[in-house]
Amino acid sequence: MSDIAKPVWFITGCSTGFGRELARHTLSLGYPTVVTARNPAQLEDFVMEFGETALVLKLDVTRQQDIDAAVAVTKERFGRIDVLVNNAGIGYFGSFEESDLSEVHKMFDINVWGLAAMTRAVLPLLREQRSGTIVNISSIGGLRASASVSYYNATKFAVEALSESLAQEVAPLGLKVLIVEPGPFRTDWAGRSANEAVQTIEAYRETSGARLAEIRGRSGSQPGDPVRAAQAIVQAVEADDPPLRLLLGKLALAGARSKIDQLTRNFDAWAAVSEAADYPEG
Repeated sequence: MSDIAKPVWFITGCSTGFGRELARHTLSLGYPTVVTARNPAQLEDFVMEFGETALVLKLDVTRQQDIDAAVAVTKERFGRIDVLVNNAGIGYFGSFEESDLSEVHKMFDINVWGLAAMTRAVLPLLREQRSGTIVNISSIGGLRASASVSYYNATKFAVEALSESLAQEVAPLGLKVLIVEPGPFRTDWAGRSANEAVQTIEAYRETSGARLAEIRGRSGSQPGDPVRAAQAIVQAVEADDPPLRLLLGKLALAGARSKIDQLTRNFDAWAAVSEAADYPEG
């Protein structure tokens, strides 16, 4: 396969975690890859190792000028984008009532509006090509919410909804959408990458507080391997019949199945009341 025929990947949030490992994997496959971060100095090793196959760019997904410039440079350098990976994101811990709303707004700006702005900037190019895949990094927390991360869950639920609708809109144009839903992985998400509420309310100690202690306590020992996650994402993107949703890790799969069971029980128990809300037939 010539370099021109190889797919061009564009990945946001490559300083650590999934973004870094995914970029390393695509570059190891010989795929031209745009490797981005707010501080590109953290990415210099990619150019040293992979040369011109790696295009390192400064990108803050909350800055439209950064987005527009990055897409323009990518188009000039590689001529196309085949896979956009919206990976940039942050976490935030705290009960619904304890949380600092300024921090919550910041998280939505990155996790939701940044993802949307990045996708909107790339879509015209993908539509012109009539091919391409948009990979949105969500979370098992986008399917199943839990105490201490209500607002983080809300950002990922939003990513799920945007992605599911977008997939239907772009399918006739030859474009695909992949929602990636990791469980706990050994990234910085549960460590330095996520802030937490300064205010604490005793009433939430056994719910939100306990959940926060659990998440922080297993940081660095989660079962998920980011290297294997990167391989799984590429495998899904390149599949003849790719999924809309890709769960990553045994805990994510178990959690998703548990949520389905919970919904089924809820729906079945209240089915008669649900159906009675319609006008009577005839």
